[in-house]
Amino acid sequence: MLVVVNPYATSVDRKMRNLVLAALESRYDVDVADTTAPGHARELASTAATDGHELVATLGGDGTLNEAAEALAGSGVPLYPLPGGSQNVFAKLLGLPSEIVDATQRLLDLADSWPIQHVDLGRANDRVFTFAAGVGLDASVVAKVDANPERKARLKQWYYVQSGITVFLRTYALRRPMIVVETDEGAVPASTVMVQNGPSFTFAGARPVTLCGNVALDSGSFAAALVRSGGPLRAGLTALRIVGATAENGGTNGTTQLSPLTTLRLSSADGQLLPLQVDGDFAGDHATVEFTIEPGALTVLAPAPKRPA
Repeated sequence: MLVVVNPYATSVDRKMRNLVLAALESRYDVDVADTTAPGHARELASTAATDGHELVATLGGDGTLNEAAEALAGSGVPLYPLPGGSQNVFAKLLGLPSEIVDATQRLLDLADSWPIQHVDLGRANDRVFTFAAGVGLDASVVAKVDANPERKARLKQWYYVQSGITVFLRTYALRRPMIVVETDEGAVPASTVMVQNGPSFTFAGARPVTLCGNVALDSGSFAAALVRSGGPLRAGLTALRIVGATAENGGTNGTTQLSPLTTLRLSSADGQLLPLQVDGDFAGDHATVEFTIEPGALTVLAPAPKRPA
C-alpha cells in the first residue's frame, strides 16, 4: 500500500505517524509519502494507481482524502481513510473508526476479508467531492477557516462555529449571494445551497448533521438543501435549525430539499461570484456551479456503507 501523509493535519504528529506506519508494516508492504503542498496528495495517489499499488491510505483530513479520491476515481484501486483531521466525515460515513488507533487496527483486520465497496463521487465544476459540497454561507465559512490553519487545528469544530457567526454578521447578513437554482420545475432563488452525497452532510463532533433524508454513498444520486432568500433574521434562524438537524430523515430544518438529483446548476443573480466548498475545503469563487454525480466511481476498502433509515 501507499500511505499518503499530510504532516500538517490536525491530529498528525511525527510520533503518531511513526506508530501508525510501524503497525501497518506488520501486515502490509508499506510505502509512505508526505504531502508538501495543496494538490500533492492527488499526484501521489495518481502515481500509485498506475505503478502497482493495491491500496492507498490517507493519513490526514477530508481534504487530503478528497485529493486522493479524485486521482483514484475509476481506477479500481481502493482507498482507505486513516483519520487525521478535525472531523473525518467520510470515514464516519463509511462506518470506520474516527480515532486513529482504532482505524489503524481496523485496517489491519480488513487485510483478511478485504471488503471492497464502490461509492459515488460528486463533482462540482472541475472538483470532486465524496460526501458534501456547498455554495453560499457554508463555503464562506470554510474559506475563513482555511485561511487560519493554526486556529483550525487548535479549536477544531468550535472555530467553525465562531467563524460562522463572524461571517454571518459581517458579510452574509448585509449582502448575501443571490443564487438562481435551475430545477426541472423552473428557476428557484436561494442564498445558500448545500449538497449532500451521503447519509449526513457533516458532523458536529460525533453527532451527525443531516440535512436531507434518503441519501446513500452508493445511491447514484445526491440531494440538495436550499436556504431560500429572506431577511437576516430568517436566515439566522434557519442556520440555527440546520446546526441542530440530526434526524435521520433531515427533519424540518427550514430548508427546501431537492432529491434525488443527478445534476444541479447554480448561477449568480446579482453578479457576485459564488463561493464553493467541497468536502470542507474552499474551492474558489465561481460565476456558475454545476453539480453532477459519478455513480460507483470510487473504490473503498470498507464494509458496506451506511444507509439512511
